[in-house]
Amino acid sequence: MSDTSDPQPGRGPLVARILSGILIFQIGLGALLVLGDVDFSGLSLPGFGPDAPRLTQPVSPGDQRRRFAPDRDRPATAPARDPGVLPDRLTLSEIDGTTYRLEGAIAPGDAERITRQLAETVPAPERLVLQSPGGSVSDALALGRRLRGLGVTTEMLAGEYCFSACPYVLAAGLTREIDENAQVGVHQHYFDQNLVLPAAFAVEDVQAGQGEVMAYLDAMGIDPLVMQHALTTPPDEIYVLLPEELRRYGFISADD
Repeated sequence: MSDTSDPQPGRGPLVARILSGILIFQIGLGALLVLGDVDFSGLSLPGFGPDAPRLTQPVSPGDQRRRFAPDRDRPATAPARDPGVLPDRLTLSEIDGTTYRLEGAIAPGDAERITRQLAETVPAPERLVLQSPGGSVSDALALGRRLRGLGVTTEMLAGEYCFSACPYVLAAGLTREIDENAQVGVHQHYFDQNLVLPAAFAVEDVQAGQGEVMAYLDAMGIDPLVMQHALTTPPDEIYVLLPEELRRYGFISADD
């Protein structure tokens, strides 16, 4: 007879609380859009207490939210390589043999463009070293699905970072290697920039986008509960995941 006990006691109620929080956020967002002429592209939750510290200040357990201005600040880790100003669009370049670097902001259209480059690259990439401040969520998800189909390893080096939409590309690696001195960070995303639609449709876009992200993470072997940190961190801040959280949510193996 099979064991029908819950392998993760308490997970069900926690998921329910997270989904309830998403619903409350969406209702509040709809109310704001109905009551006034709100610029959805710049909307973020109000802050509570002092402003988050800058990225240049180290993180520690319970103190992981930082102001998100990657064009001004670099994470407080010793860089293995100074990339200078990262490209405005993802750039694929060979490091050595089948190891390539993929870095830069994730712009609309990058998924299709990088997918074509990957198909034309010889030798075919087997390992991708990532660094990105994030960008287009839909492109990150589309590119991630393509990378999983290729069976590549994704990697992060000491002192480098993967923020916002970038962790979804990182999650696509069939195996993932993240140096303990690299930084992976999440926050709220924009799913639609169309301000002409009624508030109900804007909220519907947010809900659909969040649902797609959670389903994507689950398919990649990442615990969707990582979204609890993203949903409570406004877009102008970033929540930096500690190494133990990266293991807990499945970004790296608990044995690593």
